Amino acid sequence: MILTDRVARGIASGEVVQVFRRWATARVRPGTTMYTSAGIVAIVSVEPIAPQDISDEDARSAGERDAAAVRAAFRGSAHDPVFRIAVRYVGPDDRVELSGRAELSRHDIEEIGAALAGLDRASRRGPWTGEVLRAVAAHPGRRAADLAASLDRDKDSLKLDIRKLKNLGLTRSLETGYEIAPRGAAYLRAVEAE
Repeated sequence: MILTDRVARGIASGEVVQVFRRWATARVRPGTTMYTSAGIVAIVSVEPIAPQDISDEDARSAGERDAAAVRAAFRGSAHDPVFRIAVRYVGPDDRVELSGRAELSRHDIEEIGAALAGLDRASRRGPWTGEVLRAVAAHPGRRAADLAASLDRDKDSLKLDIRKLKNLGLTRSLETGYEIAPRGAAYLRAVEAE
C-alpha cells in the first residue's frame, strides 16, 4: 500500500487514523508496519466496508474533505471490495538518520561491504549492488524505468533492489527516481579509494 506524503504526514500528526482502499483482496495485514515518507506506520485493523457506508466524518479522519472524495479516488474494478484500514504512527524511519551519516569508520565500510556481498550472493542474476549504486550516484532523479533500461534490467526488479540498498541507508527515494544517500556516497568513495 502506498501512502501519499500528505496522508503519511497526517498519520504522523494524528490527524489521519484510517485510509480506504479498493482491492480484489486485502493487501495489508493487521500488526504489520510499513515505511512512509513521514516515518513508520502500523496497520491496526483491516475491515471490509460498503462504499456507501463511508461517512463524511470517516473521510475527514482519512484526510479527505468528504465521502465523495474518498469514493472518487478508488482505483480498480467497481466490483472489488473496499477496505477500511486503521493506521497508527509508530515513529521516525531510522533509515533516514542512517542514510545521512557520511562519516564512516573502517568497521562501517566492512559491514556495508559484507551486507552488499550477501545481497550479491543471494541474487540469481549475480553481483549487482556495485553497478546499481554507481548508476544511482551518476544519475540522481532518473526515473526507475530509464535507470532500468540503462542497466538492461526490468523496472520492477530494479526497484526492489534499490529498496534493499535503501534499507542499508545507501540510497534515498525522491519524488521521481532515486539519489545516492550521503552514507552511500561515502561508501563508494571509500571503496574506490582502495
